[in-house]
Amino acid sequence: MTTHMNKEQMNGHAALHSLLSNGQKRVDYPRLLELGRELLIAIGEDPDREGLLDTPRRWADSWREFVEYDPGSTETCFSSASTDQMVCVSGMRVFSMCEHHLMPFWCDVAIGYITGDKVLGLSKFARIAHQFAHKLQLQERIGHEIADEITRITDSPDVAVVLKGEHMCMTARGIRTPGVMTSSVMRGVFRSESEARLEFLRLIE
Repeated sequence: MTTHMNKEQMNGHAALHSLLSNGQKRVDYPRLLELGRELLIAIGEDPDREGLLDTPRRWADSWREFVEYDPGSTETCFSSASTDQMVCVSGMRVFSMCEHHLMPFWCDVAIGYITGDKVLGLSKFARIAHQFAHKLQLQERIGHEIADEITRITDSPDVAVVLKGEHMCMTARGIRTPGVMTSSVMRGVFRSESEARLEFLRLIE
């Protein structure tokens, strides 16, 4: 069925293409509103009944908030008081969306690295973790992207990331069984030296 867009919707599509050409990720909000209404109809609901009148907007808002998330500044570093020090931050919970089923999952993230001449600001660990969770994702990929970013910002090749997550695509569908998935990325001394790896794992317990 052909859908005719009004002027506001056409402007929304044009703005989307302009923003994407500048490298900024933005949703097509007018189209999301349409899809929210179509989804309700497709599952046998009446989008015009009282309880659902505002559901397409809420649904579109949630996707816009998820995709257009701004982590803020992630690159603030300070001069290191001493080099060759292990820094670990753990207990950071992030939420993402499984790219295979479009269902949510959460991960508790732990990050460690060996300092050089500079140290990363504490809040930046969480900002970096959230930055890579706010898109269609795989848990394993989040770990690699976080490790890449920590290395890029700190210039440290010695980076470790551990993620423990629960996925609704397993818990709420299919086998319908709760389970925690653990994945890790170990680079530099965390990969080559068992003592450094074990120290990191003990610190994040």
